[in-house]
Amino acid sequence: MQYIDPSTAKHYPIDTARWRADSGSYLNLTPGAGLKRGDIDTTRRSVWRYARAIRVDDTHAVTLGEGWTPLTRGDWNGVPLRFKLEFMMPTGSFKDRGMTVMVSYLKSRGLDQVLEDSSGNAGASLSAYAAAAGMRCRILVPETASYPKIAQIAACGADVVTIRGTRQDVADTALRMSREIFYASHNWQPFFAEGTKTLAYELWEQLGFRAPDNVIVPLGYGSNVAGCAIGFDELLRNGEIGRLPRIFGVQAANCAPYYNAFAAGAEHLVPTTVTPTIAEGIASAKPTRVVESLRAVRESGGSIVAVTEDEIVTALGALARKGLYVEPTSAAAGAGLTQLLASGAIKSGESTVLVLTGTGLKASERIGELLQLKARGL
Repeated sequence: MQYIDPSTAKHYPIDTARWRADSGSYLNLTPGAGLKRGDIDTTRRSVWRYARAIRVDDTHAVTLGEGWTPLTRGDWNGVPLRFKLEFMMPTGSFKDRGMTVMVSYLKSRGLDQVLEDSSGNAGASLSAYAAAAGMRCRILVPETASYPKIAQIAACGADVVTIRGTRQDVADTALRMSREIFYASHNWQPFFAEGTKTLAYELWEQLGFRAPDNVIVPLGYGSNVAGCAIGFDELLRNGEIGRLPRIFGVQAANCAPYYNAFAAGAEHLVPTTVTPTIAEGIASAKPTRVVESLRAVRESGGSIVAVTEDEIVTALGALARKGLYVEPTSAAAGAGLTQLLASGAIKSGESTVLVLTGTGLKASERIGELLQLKARGL
């Protein structure tokens, strides 16, 4: 296993932690061997049950018991499906799935201080795992980030720095600070995707060692899309599944660079107008792994859809009335599924999984406003 620069094909050893290539490009990992069902360690109820497929020494894994989240039956607009409850992680979001692997790798390479930029959930996750690993960390967040997320980050001992401006302004500031502190960005460090690929393994195992027909995920930087693509590809190459599931990414129409690139048939970003969105977790104007994420969706036979703010609010309320209290970013996936069902892209009778990525407990005040709960005397 090595790092590989997708822009030049240059390889780098993983002995030394890196977050980008000499060319300035992000890095990927060379393909992994994956595993077969007999390799699963069923005594472990976390992502580390798939340790044989995770290319990090798990002897001293930094883990909080993340993963193995519920896959529940339900319906959406009368169509049966499964809800994957990724918000039931130690820090309340799917980010823990990738963070346990990334922090374990960085810790094993001797790092004791890291930097990250985040709209909230990734920062909360890194602050928790850094604390568990005995590492110091600095988290940059937009000044508009949800206060409960900021409080969660700070409570774990991180140095929280709020940045005025857009989510992209926060990322740009982090890039400048990376000269001083190792940039442990989940959007640049490929070991994060080595963790998120376990979503594919869990869905496969929980569905009786079968791949679903469709997986719908919120799409910001693309770590769930990339993770699913890597995981299901490893299962396909090992003969554990006979086909790839279709991957559908959902963006907020107010910030939809992937959607615009997909619609244009491009393999790179195209000019996109960006305005604020309630789905702060996917408000990423300049995602990193564009080529891989677009390719993953296209090769799976899926698509990328964009949903309006009103559609997100409608889905937010519908999910809550099913007992699924998630943040607006997660609700965007439900809004996307509504579109996909209405267009006939996804049909009743198919095996469909809606991935719910973040808990609503971090955004209760905003959710109250969106659902007009005070107007109802609450």
